[in-house]
Amino acid sequence: MAEAKRGPRERMVFSAAQLIRRDGVTATGMRDVAEHAGAPRGSLQHYFPGGKAQLVEEAVAWAGRYASRRVARFLAAMPEPTPAGLFAAMLRQWTDELVETGFAGGCPVAAATVDCAESGATTRAAAAEAFAQWVRPVAEALAAMGVPDRRAEPLATLMISALEGALLIARAERDVRALTCVGRELGPLLDAAREDGAG
Repeated sequence: MAEAKRGPRERMVFSAAQLIRRDGVTATGMRDVAEHAGAPRGSLQHYFPGGKAQLVEEAVAWAGRYASRRVARFLAAMPEPTPAGLFAAMLRQWTDELVETGFAGGCPVAAATVDCAESGATTRAAAAEAFAQWVRPVAEALAAMGVPDRRAEPLATLMISALEGALLIARAERDVRALTCVGRELGPLLDAAREDGAG
């Protein structure tokens, strides 16, 4: 969604996601979100009567939807989709972003999950649903590529888990080595799962 098309509420949810991915939940204040979104501070209470917890949950949900939609874009850009190719595209998006931002931001869903000081039960539930929203289209894509149904969801979970772990390591090391490593090592395993379905 282009910035110009976002209304004030959507801008604040987007801004919250961007700040959470960079600074974490605890360090992201409501004033910071309003300033980042270019919105009056009073509008936060209007749009988010549940306060910071509601805003964080909506930002996490937005991130889950965004990740889910990216899967379709990756597939559409591939002449002949393969499991390894899809995983490579997911990794490439993050590799490019980390390099462009100087390793400044990670996944807002992971940040909300890890930042337990500010993440209550509802935020954790929102994060779990966001991850599930991301796993579903990846699993569906794997199944469409010939991965057996019994393996599609576990492999989608493996892909996202490996990506999230590699993101943490990459930010700590300020190097994309971990992302390159998981792509190289998991790619053949993912493609081999299609042969399992053909056998």
